[in-house]
Amino acid sequence: MRILHLETSGINCSVALSEREQLIAEKAENAGRFTHSENLHLFIEEVMRSAGLSLKSLDAISVSAGAGSYTGLRIGVATAKGLCFSLEKPLIAIPTLQILAAQAMPASCIIPMLDARRMEVYSAVFDAKAAFVAPTEAKILEANSYKEYLDKGKVTFLGDGSAKFAAICTHPNAIFIEGAYPRAAEMLPFAISKFKRNEFEDIAYFEPQYLK
Repeated sequence: MRILHLETSGINCSVALSEREQLIAEKAENAGRFTHSENLHLFIEEVMRSAGLSLKSLDAISVSAGAGSYTGLRIGVATAKGLCFSLEKPLIAIPTLQILAAQAMPASCIIPMLDARRMEVYSAVFDAKAAFVAPTEAKILEANSYKEYLDKGKVTFLGDGSAKFAAICTHPNAIFIEGAYPRAAEMLPFAISKFKRNEFEDIAYFEPQYLK
């Protein structure tokens, strides 16, 4: 089982390659701005070349499915679809916030946040295995946001939107991880699980979750 993973939902442009459930190559860059149109195809070529493999040898391609930047998601999904069409390989879609939540495992309650301008974020709630507890939503942050989870125990917040909540949240159970962005390497377990279940997207009709 060989899967190419593409994560372009934010300013972090990230590509990873897995084989037999192991990460064998990765290339990522966060330039503080969108560089996907210039770098994504170059990163794919570099990852495949470093592994000594051809695109034809892939069994599937996984892509970050949103929420996230409209521009970033559009570039990633268009690239993944193009590869799937040309190579006749299946497409796997992984929720962006689940990819981000994986960086905080095994925290008991994880709430990743992506910046959505002003005091709004894209967020969801996950358990210690990065399984959804509450779905992805666009949420306007207030000081008492997520109180129902914070009152029950420690909650880990991460992602580029979490700094906004850190500035107004005073709850003692809130834990903040700085500098976390979705990465293709975190897509592996979710993509592999979907591949084993034959849980593939319709390449012609699949669209990412823009929310806005």
